Amino acid sequence: MTAYDEIAEAEANEECRAWLLKVLGAKEEIVAFVSSRRPGCPKGEFDGYLTGSFNFCISVCFDDGGPKAIIRFPKPGHTLTARREEKVKSEVQVLAYLRERTKLPVPRVTSWGLTDESPRNFGPFIIMDRIDGTSLATLLKQPVQSEEDDVILRDDIDDAKLDYVYEQLAEITIELSRLDFDAIGAIAKNSDTNKWLATGRPFTYNMNEMAVTVSNYPVDAFPAAPFRTTREYLEYQSDENLTHLRVQRNLASGPENAKRRYIARHRFRQLIPKYCIDNNGPFKLFCDDLQPLNMLANPETLKIHGILDWEFTHAMPAQFSYDPPWWLILKGPDMWLENYSIEEFLARYEPRLEQFLRALERVEARSPPTEPKLSTQMRESWESGRFWFDYGIRKSMDVDDIYWGALYREGDDVLNEEQQREMEEFVEKKMKDVKAYDEECKKRGL
Repeated sequence: MTAYDEIAEAEANEECRAWLLKVLGAKEEIVAFVSSRRPGCPKGEFDGYLTGSFNFCISVCFDDGGPKAIIRFPKPGHTLTARREEKVKSEVQVLAYLRERTKLPVPRVTSWGLTDESPRNFGPFIIMDRIDGTSLATLLKQPVQSEEDDVILRDDIDDAKLDYVYEQLAEITIELSRLDFDAIGAIAKNSDTNKWLATGRPFTYNMNEMAVTVSNYPVDAFPAAPFRTTREYLEYQSDENLTHLRVQRNLASGPENAKRRYIARHRFRQLIPKYCIDNNGPFKLFCDDLQPLNMLANPETLKIHGILDWEFTHAMPAQFSYDPPWWLILKGPDMWLENYSIEEFLARYEPRLEQFLRALERVEARSPPTEPKLSTQMRESWESGRFWFDYGIRKSMDVDDIYWGALYREGDDVLNEEQQREMEEFVEKKMKDVKAYDEECKKRGL
């Protein structure tokens, strides 16, 4: 994984800490606000808080005997401030769509609003019923000694139990793969026709990461409208990765590292014609962060009863939905390539992939038929290498490790004279950027 821009990270964390102090200082006011949004306005009581990568939640219990509530705010500094309202609107629409069109156990939204409706203008918010439970990742992971240890699927897990989990995950995957749209972007319900359409610009997990972890990332380069073809979107995503290469000053540890990153990102763009499929759609609802970490399950039965965190969910190229899940062994492939090797990843992942695909086939056998079957599409994605292309192109921080670890073939790094000249100019500039960055870090005490 690419090193984060410590300057951007420090500024983001400082902004978030200042905001959190204000929110915690107003928790009783927030509890009263949540109560006022509940039918009958029952008396509420503070019941703790939860924090994640992008959001901060306050839990409220009531004296009316009803379910607890969560009020969820996107955290400034960890979510692009200019897009917080857009992110909340988009997630509310996705949750409404999923509750209307699927049987997935997603949270019930009881109220939501924008910054000017929130207590002390803390930001846009979602109030939803609280779903209690244990993270599925916690139930499946290898026992750890500390929170710093890797979250990895335990080696001694019972195959029958994992089969049961994988069948549930296969049902979820199939249900999502059947949700079609005619464009790539944020979805919303048309109030006149009651039809669900992808009418908004996408604001993805990767876009947010670029905006808040890279100093001076040009957020005005983010898309302003939906995309109509898969190739158009993949070319945009490739441009996003190339922009990241250009603007993050500490992106290279030295000249050779800079060359490797330059080659990897330019090669990814050249691979688009090879891996682009279903160019004109239909497009599928896709959540980049759908994984066991965000699923709640019964510790005794492993029955999944809650799927959380649908932010950054959009209609996306169908090929993303046709890829095998990256989270089958909990730890993502980018982390394996960074800290271990592709051989170690494959040794763990491929047996579980085959186990998941068999579970998927069992679910397909008792489900309404679709052609081609999702299991067939996933096998093709894995065998062709499209799994790696799709995973890498939407992860600017990891695209280089993915290319060199999984997609590089001997001779792919041979450049013509013009490309070589451009790369040398890039390396020279990047080394100046690194020097300026290091000097600024020293001044800031980082």
